[in-house]
Amino acid sequence: MEINDLGRPSAPALDPAALAPLMALVRGPVLLPGDDGYDAERSGFQLARRHRPAVIVGARCAEDVVAAVRFARDQGLPVAVQATGHGLAAATEGGLLISTRRMAGVRVDAAAGTARVEAGVVWGQVVEAAAPYGLAPLNGSSPGVGVISYTLGGGVGVLARTYGFAADLVRSVDLVTADARLRRVTADSDPELFRALLGGGHGLGVVTAMEFGLVPVARLYGGQLVFGGEQLDEAPAAYLRWTETVPDELTSSLALIAYPDLPQLPESLRGRYLAHIRIAYTGSAAEGERLVAPLRAVGPRVSDDLREMPYAESHTIHRDPGDPHAYDGDNALLSGLDAAALRRVSALTGPAAPTMCVVQLNHLGGALATGGAAAGTVGHRDARYALRVLSPLATTQDGCGSGDTALAAVRALHAEALAAVAPWRLGRSVNFLFGPHGDRPDAAEVARSVHDTDAHHRLTGLKARHDPANLFRFHPAAATSATAVPV
Repeated sequence: MEINDLGRPSAPALDPAALAPLMALVRGPVLLPGDDGYDAERSGFQLARRHRPAVIVGARCAEDVVAAVRFARDQGLPVAVQATGHGLAAATEGGLLISTRRMAGVRVDAAAGTARVEAGVVWGQVVEAAAPYGLAPLNGSSPGVGVISYTLGGGVGVLARTYGFAADLVRSVDLVTADARLRRVTADSDPELFRALLGGGHGLGVVTAMEFGLVPVARLYGGQLVFGGEQLDEAPAAYLRWTETVPDELTSSLALIAYPDLPQLPESLRGRYLAHIRIAYTGSAAEGERLVAPLRAVGPRVSDDLREMPYAESHTIHRDPGDPHAYDGDNALLSGLDAAALRRVSALTGPAAPTMCVVQLNHLGGALATGGAAAGTVGHRDARYALRVLSPLATTQDGCGSGDTALAAVRALHAEALAAVAPWRLGRSVNFLFGPHGDRPDAAEVARSVHDTDAHHRLTGLKARHDPANLFRFHPAAATSATAVPV
């Protein structure tokens, strides 16, 4: 009997003969455990857990997704999706996994100012396709983030305070529902389902394509200011004060990172505790220089690369890691924050912490609070900050997370750090739940924290209506930042 990554017996294998009708219908590969390509197809950027499905369908088109969902429905198999993004939903055990990485089409309509993308597209592809027209999407900080689930979770990106959530610009969603129907969902065709998908749609079907608006941004003033040493106490406090003064055209974040002393790291980072302030400003470089002057006044910087750049280089602002790895994290959406609480978070997660932590504070507000409220179900739009904490996990030989004991210790540390901001806590962002959280003892509370009570009840009702047999066995607490999951 095979033992899965969670230490439990895996579900029995499917009879290959039962797959013949499915294999005859789909254009992409159909893979069983032990087949060449099975392990690669079930693996993604997030290595903390791996799917162990009974069968994988490598979809090449929407019709393949329809056939896969119909087969799963007829066989009584749960459905999950693996795409090219950064996250992983609840790991599928013995079900059907739809891999959408081959669905990589991007089409930009410059005249209409829109882009249409298929389910496996990552943001770097859209940025590249839109740039020749002087347009930009509301993408995330990493070019490898998957477009679909990022947007379904709301999507807080490089231009967030200026233009709002990525979900606010969505025009249509192509969705395969539990009855194996492909439908195009818009604000006119099905306003209730459309609103639910944008910010709260996980578990309602499988998205095969999406159309959304682009914005007229060809360049930015941006980059990082990095502080260390004597400036570490003042830089976070100065950043908090500074966020009270900046215009909506400026989106920023603060990261506090205690880097390990490893030879593969650059000498400037190795073994140091640093504060990174990331800047993206859509106004002029001259005005950008004026706006950041109070931050530079904190003192000498370890580095300062603020500059005018083409929008196609926006991924260099955050410099997110590009290699797959195991990690877990949590977050809090906040109505405010003071410097004392931020110092407490730093003390718990800094160099003295029992495990490495990456802390990031995103400045929200602006168009995130005011735009698109009628279009979607993004929770807690009135939040002023998002505080997130993430830790890497060790991996085993087969590339999976280091185990439940280590994970429990990491989560206990994260909970203690986030308790320091409890007076301002409004809830959680589904985009920043970095790892599968459906196995937590408080998973139901995590799920409820993503939306207010009324929105949570509406989404629960829609789930019961559109997927009464619970084919898409997805828990909102399992959502991650950038994976194409069953919506």
